[in-house]
Amino acid sequence: MRSARVLCVTLGTEELLRLTVTALMSRSGERQGDLAAALGQAQAQVSRKQSGKQHWTLEDVDRLAAHYRIGVLDLLAGPTHAVTVLSSLGTGTGAGQASLPLPVPPAAPASKAVSVPRIEALSGPCVLCGEPATDAVEGMWQHLTREECIAALDAADPIADYAEDEDQDEEFAPTGPGEPVTTHPGDPQPVPVDDGVDVVVPVPAAREPAGQAPEAEPAPAAEAAELAAEEPDSAPTTAADQTTTPAASRAPGYASETLVDQIHARVRDVLAWSQGDIEAAQAALIKTAIPDVMALFERSRVGGRYAHSKFPPTDDILRKKSQKGADEIWEGRPKWRNKAAFDAAKKGDPIEVTALDMNAAYLSAFKCWLPVGKLVEDTTGVHDPRRSGVYQITPPVWEHADLPNPLGARKEPGPVWVPDSMVRLLLDCAKWNLCTAPEIHRAMLSGGTESLLEKLRRALAETRQSAIAEDDEIVVEYVKAMYSKFVSTIGESSANTDIRRPDWMHIIRSKAFTNLWRKAYKANKAGLSVVEISGTDELHVAGDWRPVFPEGRALNQVKAKNTYTLGGNR
Repeated sequence: MRSARVLCVTLGTEELLRLTVTALMSRSGERQGDLAAALGQAQAQVSRKQSGKQHWTLEDVDRLAAHYRIGVLDLLAGPTHAVTVLSSLGTGTGAGQASLPLPVPPAAPASKAVSVPRIEALSGPCVLCGEPATDAVEGMWQHLTREECIAALDAADPIADYAEDEDQDEEFAPTGPGEPVTTHPGDPQPVPVDDGVDVVVPVPAAREPAGQAPEAEPAPAAEAAELAAEEPDSAPTTAADQTTTPAASRAPGYASETLVDQIHARVRDVLAWSQGDIEAAQAALIKTAIPDVMALFERSRVGGRYAHSKFPPTDDILRKKSQKGADEIWEGRPKWRNKAAFDAAKKGDPIEVTALDMNAAYLSAFKCWLPVGKLVEDTTGVHDPRRSGVYQITPPVWEHADLPNPLGARKEPGPVWVPDSMVRLLLDCAKWNLCTAPEIHRAMLSGGTESLLEKLRRALAETRQSAIAEDDEIVVEYVKAMYSKFVSTIGESSANTDIRRPDWMHIIRSKAFTNLWRKAYKANKAGLSVVEISGTDELHVAGDWRPVFPEGRALNQVKAKNTYTLGGNR
């Protein structure tokens, strides 16, 4: 059989070492201070070396290898190989343990303290030869034959991303015969092989500079347009929408119910460790929510057709300008009051208002279009629904006093950078004749998918719903900590070393805000008066809201926080 070739982009040696150190620290549960103490250095020194402001020396490499008890060549072979060797040791330094020691509850004797392992991310098998795949921090090799797998391992030359050729209905089903296929630079291209198997590999438009990773973007699907955002006046999500997909259409062993089982197993382990101390167990679960949800995310992606970039190059518009500052992306956080309603109340016309709370707003927002690979500049001025990222737009004029501006309380005039979720909402508003379409000046885009977080979303939603039914507040709070910390730490956060996607963070947060706006529009169309909208999940309406919104704690339901009289005592 004549094999297809795989295009590899080699990272610089020092950049690869930084990624390897990050992976080893994440795998062993270390912080920079722990590593610095082991190396006999200050934490600031390690921080500068990891950020590229200072070089790792050969002496440092020797010390790192000794600390993790792996060979120097294993350390320099890349994050995949180093983590695999570390995991195979089973024991080692305190830093090299694969489990996370939790604090001992005050009531428990020290002799009974045990380590409760976190939910561990798994590496899937090679898609062709069945051998264990090399799962790196930055991606995987696409193996072709058993011999080539071994040769690739010997070469230890990782690429940043790969695209699997497994035909999953989870995302991007192939186009049918005769259907046109539009490609973009960097989109995966099928490479014919003699035995009839098409191996999909990323074909970058140009070789990336050292230290940068090529993107792996999904090929457009014929039915992608059918996945456009749901209009606010459409039917609410049904219970069937919250269930898992048929087993035949999912990758075996990684269905959402398997993830649910893993969540419950984790809770049982921690409860056993805490000897029934509910408060200690809940605190321990919340403390490890970030690594736990990242491991669940990795497991949910096994069997998916496309691998996402975890550490793509970050454009300046997505970088914070200071430690406590913000980047240039405007998410459209809503904060609005109906001036006419408040004026009428002041004149002695009281209004009965209900404050509605949207359930698990950020978890619902996981259903959004996310870019798969690194963002590439686009100046066409056109919104492609099959791509996602951030856009620089001139906002349309908003002239509806009874509805909030979708862009929120923005005061500055002129162009602004907004996430994909906001652009999709503004285009819908133009379709509903509420405003003109936004003028797109430029964009930073990659091939997108709405299914990237779907398995994780369903697993967390199912776990949350069953915990609510069983009045299990430990699980409810654990799930809440996982999805909320996932959103808050996938950007530029030192609390999460597994991924750096500020574009994802902005798109998800903006999706939560646009979902709230859509609820407000739905209320307005149903004849309710929208009095106030704020935060990520609060909608104040006047009128009988129950025929409009189902009441409850499910994701497609709302609950009444409180009622008050506008113009009276609130």
